[in-house]
Amino acid sequence: MSKKSASWLKLIHVVANVEAELGKVLQAGHGLGLSEYRALEVLARSPDSELRMQELAAHLRLNQSSVSRMVERLERGGLTVRDLCPDDKRGVYTVLTDKGRARLESALPDYDKALDAALKEHGGEDLLATRFSKAAEPA
Repeated sequence: MSKKSASWLKLIHVVANVEAELGKVLQAGHGLGLSEYRALEVLARSPDSELRMQELAAHLRLNQSSVSRMVERLERGGLTVRDLCPDDKRGVYTVLTDKGRARLESALPDYDKALDAALKEHGGEDLLATRFSKAAEPA
């Protein structure tokens, strides 16, 4: 196995383990899946805290069907609402609610703490340090 291939497999392993631990913490402490947390985060950073469904799908790297199901769950919890695009009635926006913003803000410290711990435990800090130190080197 080449060095690049071995490094790639190590990265995949680290990411999978870190994401599994983040998912556990978010679900247990905040009733959110990792994709749901990321959706709330993307919406919070978007202009007017809203995105078209296909834009949200692109940000999350999920298909339209998966995003629709996820948004339905978020709506049932009062964390988002859907709104029709005023210019194109076929377009549907997902809008972050105050309750959704509060849930995100409540989960953020636990997310950050779990991320730090999982990166340390699974060797992700070393991979990030290597990657970012190389990015800072002059060409």
